[in-house]
Amino acid sequence: MSDILRELLHVSEKAANIARACRQQEALFQLLIEEKKDGEKNKKFAVDFKTLADVLVQEVIKQNMENKFPGLGKKILGEESNEFTNDLGEKITLRLCPTEEETVELLSKVLSGNKSASGALAKVVHQDVTFTDPTLDSVEINIPQDILGIWVDPIDSTYQYIKGSADIKSNQGIFPSGLQCVTILIGVYDLHTGVPLMGVINQPFVSQDLNTLRWKGQCYWGLSYLGTNIHSLQLPASKRKSCDTRSRSRVPEDRSAEAECSHRFSAVISTSEKDAIKAALSRVCGERIFPAAGAGYKSLCVVQGLADIYIFSEDSTFKWDSCAAHAILRAMGGGMVDLRRCLQRSSETGLDLPQLVYHVENEGAVGVDRWANKGGLIAYRSRKQLETFLSLLIPNLAPVGTQT
Repeated sequence: MSDILRELLHVSEKAANIARACRQQEALFQLLIEEKKDGEKNKKFAVDFKTLADVLVQEVIKQNMENKFPGLGKKILGEESNEFTNDLGEKITLRLCPTEEETVELLSKVLSGNKSASGALAKVVHQDVTFTDPTLDSVEINIPQDILGIWVDPIDSTYQYIKGSADIKSNQGIFPSGLQCVTILIGVYDLHTGVPLMGVINQPFVSQDLNTLRWKGQCYWGLSYLGTNIHSLQLPASKRKSCDTRSRSRVPEDRSAEAECSHRFSAVISTSEKDAIKAALSRVCGERIFPAAGAGYKSLCVVQGLADIYIFSEDSTFKWDSCAAHAILRAMGGGMVDLRRCLQRSSETGLDLPQLVYHVENEGAVGVDRWANKGGLIAYRSRKQLETFLSLLIPNLAPVGTQT
């Protein structure tokens, strides 16, 4: 249903406004940090944080979607709990109130009576935004609402958001860290099959006005349903053809051709990636390996075409990290697969690409690990490109591939 995607774009922009507002005053921002409880921690980090901005964004998305599409709000799952504890130790369930004044009162409890901060936040929460996209406006897709589930990561790369670095330089367009790595992720999937159908990635911090210090953002979206594939980075046919031709040309015929051809690949990786993966990638990609923060941002780099592949071998990304980008990549002819299962493919086990799915918990897992991408992942824009990449990576991983 393109009306749902249109509303998701609208609410993602409202969410981006909240994220930007919370960064405007450093004194205010320091009030918005609360260390996560043990059960909510991402084990990748020694210390993980939940911010009030996280919770506000998630609740804005839930309530706006519920208001427009009754019943859908209950199918929205996210990374954050909406319980917040203030400086006095009072536990408060955060929700959006019907009026701005009521939201001010609730936020002031979270912020220990800070009415000026509460008023500023309530104003942006209740402020309407406009978002239009002619590509989406020209398409009408009917998807039954009752099959839809939604994953939300309200602010991905929370550490970069808290740190707030605005002066990081990019490497060939890819930022290793900084506010540019912060994303708001909304992914819609089929409750029955787990297949991602719609995705929205909002990047709130793309460019900063050096005079006002205010940030502007960018939004990306995609829809893939029953043979209809549309996205916000629609390429001309000639460009798509040249990309396909380039992918086919990468299949090496001899060792020298392999060396020359394989280094045309580029990959974006986590700074915590395993040495064995990095060593194999260096033989496949040469110098074209780009460390970056944020699972959502690294996936976005593939969506944007800044990198061919996003590869991650660990199990510390989750369904809310990957669903949005996966849907956009599907609309572009790509996808997101389980890395471990790709490495274990054989004629006996089957050669189908093991796409990530979003409706099934990990058996026996508890807490956030129920929704972890246990086998790692690879995000890609073209199946042919991925197959060629794997044909080069796997021999370079031996004999450690089975340990990944």
